Amino acid sequence: MIYVFLCGVTCALCFTKYLMTSFLNLAGLSLKTQDLTALFLAVRLYCSFVMEYDIHTVLDTATLVATLFVIYMIRFKLRSTYMVDKDNFALYYVVIPCAVLALVVHPSTSHNIANRFSWAFCVYLEAVSVLPQLRLMQNTKIVEPFTAHYVFALGVARFLSCAHWVLQVLDTRGRLLTALGYGLWPSMVLLSEIVQTFILADFCYYYVKSLVGGQLVLRLPSGVV
Repeated sequence: MIYVFLCGVTCALCFTKYLMTSFLNLAGLSLKTQDLTALFLAVRLYCSFVMEYDIHTVLDTATLVATLFVIYMIRFKLRSTYMVDKDNFALYYVVIPCAVLALVVHPSTSHNIANRFSWAFCVYLEAVSVLPQLRLMQNTKIVEPFTAHYVFALGVARFLSCAHWVLQVLDTRGRLLTALGYGLWPSMVLLSEIVQTFILADFCYYYVKSLVGGQLVLRLPSGVV
């Protein structure tokens, strides 16, 4: 994936680390989103090592380490502040569809079929990994400032990632999609970028609205997620 998105995710996770160690409070943070993030990063790291090794591999490694630290803090150090009853999104709702879609639509490169499947799986899973976090916030209705900042940072990073892809496609007059292979795969890569951007669009709208209104706590209306 592209540099700007990885930097955005890394910054967001580092901010989360700061939040937990400084305020010792995990209220509003979804463990399941962190689990999905660790999963797609681990799969993508595997793909990087067996298919191509570049700067993205280093950035993914740093992000995965930060994510694993967050998971460790949630599960062992600060579990008493974790809203386990509100974090009720079933992970198989996203993991299984992503795996099935990866079996059907994956890169048409010369790599091993298992590697191509893994590549597609992490692309699809990344696009929907934030859904448990949005469900948790919808369940609580009220989002604490630091959690809101964290999710907004993810939204901005994903918007920049999507914008980069769209601009690259326009700049190359579609040749970028052709370089990714043939069939449905190039379109699915671009669609995944768009999906993960629009998943957070509603939240970002209410975040900015709350910020402009001077509200310290974000209140989500029904139907945002």
